[in-house]
Amino acid sequence: MAQVDITGLPLKSPHGLRDILGLGQMLPYRTKRSLLVPPVTVTENQRATFPKVIGQVISSVKSGNHFFRLTGPGSDQDPKGLFTIDIDTGDVSVSRSLDREDFDSYELEVSISDFEGNTVEGPALLLITVIDQNDNRPIFKETRYTGEVLEGSPTGTTVMTMTAFDADDPATDNAALRYNIVRQSPDKPSPNMFYIDAEKGDIVTVISPTLLDRETLPTTTYELEIVAKDMAGSEVGLTGTATATITITDKNDHAPEFTHPLFEAHVHEGMTGVVVNLTVDDRDDPATGAWRAIYSIINGDPTQSFEIQTNPDNNEGMLSVVKPLDYEATASHKLYIKVENEDPLVPDVGYGPSSTATVQVTVLDFNEGPVFFPDPLTVTRMENIPVGSFVASLNATDPDILQIQSIRYTILRDPAGWLSVNPVRGTVNTSASLDRESPYVHDNKYTAVFIATDNGSPPATGTGTLVINLEDYNDNAPYVVPSVARVCEDAHDMNVAIVGGRDKDLAPNAAPFKIELGKQPGLDKTWKVTRVNSTHSQIMLLHSLKKANYQLPLLITDSGVPPLSNNTEVKVQVCVCKKNRMHCSSAHSHSASLLVLLATPLLALLFLCFSSWVQSS
Repeated sequence: MAQVDITGLPLKSPHGLRDILGLGQMLPYRTKRSLLVPPVTVTENQRATFPKVIGQVISSVKSGNHFFRLTGPGSDQDPKGLFTIDIDTGDVSVSRSLDREDFDSYELEVSISDFEGNTVEGPALLLITVIDQNDNRPIFKETRYTGEVLEGSPTGTTVMTMTAFDADDPATDNAALRYNIVRQSPDKPSPNMFYIDAEKGDIVTVISPTLLDRETLPTTTYELEIVAKDMAGSEVGLTGTATATITITDKNDHAPEFTHPLFEAHVHEGMTGVVVNLTVDDRDDPATGAWRAIYSIINGDPTQSFEIQTNPDNNEGMLSVVKPLDYEATASHKLYIKVENEDPLVPDVGYGPSSTATVQVTVLDFNEGPVFFPDPLTVTRMENIPVGSFVASLNATDPDILQIQSIRYTILRDPAGWLSVNPVRGTVNTSASLDRESPYVHDNKYTAVFIATDNGSPPATGTGTLVINLEDYNDNAPYVVPSVARVCEDAHDMNVAIVGGRDKDLAPNAAPFKIELGKQPGLDKTWKVTRVNSTHSQIMLLHSLKKANYQLPLLITDSGVPPLSNNTEVKVQVCVCKKNRMHCSSAHSHSASLLVLLATPLLALLFLCFSSWVQSS
């Protein structure tokens, strides 16, 4: 930058442009002023004393009536007071130590003003750049990092990446980081099992795939101490430290193997449940799919009487009997068991002979109870057959066919006490009359339970059920419902009630019913019974009666062969009816009341005849 003062013009040429244009007058004098503001750099973390001059602003304006002025962040704006300017000389000073990590540069404005506050020159930009010092260590985001690598992985497999950060200027070596492994624990089988890329921070395997075997390594977890150093790793660089924990994970490179080629079990016939636990060895990581076993029965169980499940706690195979075994059918079973892992084996490993085993199951004989056939035994008999009649013959056999045993029969449950059983032959006879209408009979069926006991040691028992379907016999007389009827003494409707027949017997020993008046003479003078349908009839009054209770004799007959009849009575209450209320007599009615009722008009007639005879005499 140069300062130029124009004090005048050269002599005018007679052939100049202004002469040609007729503009030959003189231009006025003027002065070109300028403000020189060079950029400034200042190192962070400077020590006292302060303030320190760090630069100067140059101006062509004569001092005396004017002054320099500095504005912007770091001067009259936050952070205030960092920089000042000498109002006369233009010297720029810093007032205290700077930190590049707070602000790496400041942009201020410099101007020249008169004492009246008018700006004479400027404003011009003043750029102050803070020079970085290596005053920040590398920092890892976490103090402990974790990673995994599969056993048998090829050399050079990336396990994880370590990353640290440095707050210094990334354009300088102050933030140029280099990584290094300073410690490996444990250091077996090699102290250099892993390598870290100095610039990228990638941790990779160095150990050969053969040695990286989870089952042969002294541990499955390794700790690495990682150091990050700035200044591109030079001796004067600052450092930060973190720990990397690497776990060697398992792959299914070992097949499960039975601890014994032959297992033996003993089970009583008729029993179910676990009979033997099969044990296996697997060198893979427990509680993983490469270790968890799956058992299967590959031969020897055509009836599917056995089942095998894995115990999740110890990986053993629990062989169970799910269908009771029969000693007489098969005294022993030879099962062939296979064991596999949940996860597939790696391609170069297979299941060998040790992954199969034989289980010899011996069935122990047990004195089984006799078995009834058929069960239940169903027969049909007529009710009321004579006592001692044959009902059924029980059939129970002993499953222990290899033993010669006898069977005896007894009654376990006979609710009505109607039956007896021959203890040797098992024939069932009646000991009382069979009654289909008994409360012990449900849906025409009577059920009894019998016990068959063998003479084994100890004796064994079995139960069987006898169901007797009872056919109906006309042994129950019908009856009339309802047994009470009410009627108003002044009623115009002479219909008293509709009564129906009931019978405990079944058709054809029940309906249709015949309902008629009793055989007492004179009833048809006051009452009338009319059939409504096969089960009901209408009772009617032929004339009004006074308030009282009357017993109406009825005769009801069923349709059985031979038919059964029943003389019954219906209580008819003749009541006084007022305002929709019936006032009936509370006195007990008597069967003779109808006779009195019928005799009243006869007595009146006899009295009239007697009076006439007296007068004629």
